[in-house]
Amino acid sequence: MKIGDKVRFLHEKGGGVVAGFRGNQVLVEDEDGFQIPMLTQEVVVVEDQQTLPGLSKQHAVAAPVSDKAIQKEKSDLPADTDTVVEREGGDKLSLFLGITPIERGNFFQTNFELYLVNDSNYFLQFTYLTSEGNNWHLRYHGEVEPNTQLLLDEIAREDISDFGKIVVQALAYKQQKTFMLKQPVDVQLHIDTNKFFKLHDFKENPFFETAALIYAIVEADRPNNPLQIDARQLKESMYKNAEEQPKKVVKRKEEHDALVVDLHANQLLDNPEGVPSTDLHSLLRATPEKILAYQMEKFRSVLKENAKRKGLKIIFIHGKGEGVLRHAIINELQHKYKQYQYQDASFLEYGYGATQVTIR
Repeated sequence: MKIGDKVRFLHEKGGGVVAGFRGNQVLVEDEDGFQIPMLTQEVVVVEDQQTLPGLSKQHAVAAPVSDKAIQKEKSDLPADTDTVVEREGGDKLSLFLGITPIERGNFFQTNFELYLVNDSNYFLQFTYLTSEGNNWHLRYHGEVEPNTQLLLDEIAREDISDFGKIVVQALAYKQQKTFMLKQPVDVQLHIDTNKFFKLHDFKENPFFETAALIYAIVEADRPNNPLQIDARQLKESMYKNAEEQPKKVVKRKEEHDALVVDLHANQLLDNPEGVPSTDLHSLLRATPEKILAYQMEKFRSVLKENAKRKGLKIIFIHGKGEGVLRHAIINELQHKYKQYQYQDASFLEYGYGATQVTIR
């Protein structure tokens, strides 16, 4: 929904032209020139909209981003009412998922609404999918306009567990003008469904009048790429790693003043502290997720122990394999340890399976 659209009221007679927005209200100008404030969910555009099966027409209407909506009188617009008024800073692509309770005063029994928030000056053609075992289910596909919210789904409380993994794919563009090309979006989000039962996890935010769970898909042109674990690839990688002759778990290389940390699973689990045996078959009986979690716990603990040693170089040996562990390490360095410099370690000394981190 944008300024200049012709709309009608959903539950009462009347309608007019969208003249502007105020918070979660749309200002509808009638034939006599009066501006009538209406809740966005009480207004529908007088055009065919692609609606989600099982949702009413009102649920398919895009609502303006509350505190970033473009406030502009109809008289200031160009004659072409299809022209999109852009906001400053909106040329960097930002896309979010927002989850809000439907009955705010009845949190522990309410269902939830899931919105796509397009916080940019770009149109987006997108698909929204949820996982079904190893397969994916298409729940919505369509277009979302610039600087708007679009209701994608209603999540029943008894179905919350079905929304643990969500994929959003999107292509960004502008209409009737040139624009900077954006990379296609293909992001998998892991939703912590336990948060649906914790009121304090719903936070104030710039997009909704009520507290919400907000998940970044793309923020300022930077996609959120959460780790995707492929159990088969991880096990194959571990078989390869077991045949290598890795260095010890942690040792000091005095000649380079560097700390070498071997993250190979079979090395980490071979220690005197009672952690599982290094026997390969016993090792592989552990779930790939648990093994990877243990490797990442070691990675974080080493960084924490050496956080005050400015300038120290730490070599994390993760092996080449399929790159699952390396992917996880780079993901953490980019998002949780941005202050540290990192690069591939010397391949002459460590091969192609090591990353060097410099404490800053």
